[in-house]
Amino acid sequence: MNKGRIEAFSDGVIAIIITIMVLELKTPHHESLEALKPLIPVALSYLLSFVYVGIYWNNHHHLFHAVKQVRGVALWANLHLLFWLSIIPFVTSWMGENHFEKWPVIMYGVVLTLNSIAFIMLAAVLVKQAGPDSALAQAVGKDWKSKVSFAIYLSAIGLAFVEPKIGLALYTLVAVIWFLPDRRIEKVLLEKN
Repeated sequence: MNKGRIEAFSDGVIAIIITIMVLELKTPHHESLEALKPLIPVALSYLLSFVYVGIYWNNHHHLFHAVKQVRGVALWANLHLLFWLSIIPFVTSWMGENHFEKWPVIMYGVVLTLNSIAFIMLAAVLVKQAGPDSALAQAVGKDWKSKVSFAIYLSAIGLAFVEPKIGLALYTLVAVIWFLPDRRIEKVLLEKN
């Protein structure tokens, strides 16, 4: 089946996720800059989560750009990813509202880890559907970033039990690693043309 509907649906869900997150930034009831101070943890949580959702949107776009069509399993794998992405606003708000305390930071990491697993599963399904000789299979290759990210997430969750700020720093490190777009798919598609 055509991939256009899955891309449009995913774009819409991701746009709603970002909208839900920004709605958690409540307007202060005082005019002074001091009134913004309590919002700093919420704003920082939003910023980190916005970057993460943007990274997923960007990589999702590249993944589907390399696919010609999708089958039913890919639809379910995509919904699995969208489900975990849709939990990001909840843990973002919980973490920000509680000023980066232990359990919200740990659960934020758990959700990030589950998002990572869901994206890896979606990529694997799409590669399998495209075939081992496809441009997508060549582009995805060994995917060291996902493996390193997964290891960092697990370390961050464990360290957040001791010091939540270390976990948060490691989640930020993963975002930095992924912030630069993954050019593998673009490179392979350009070479094929």
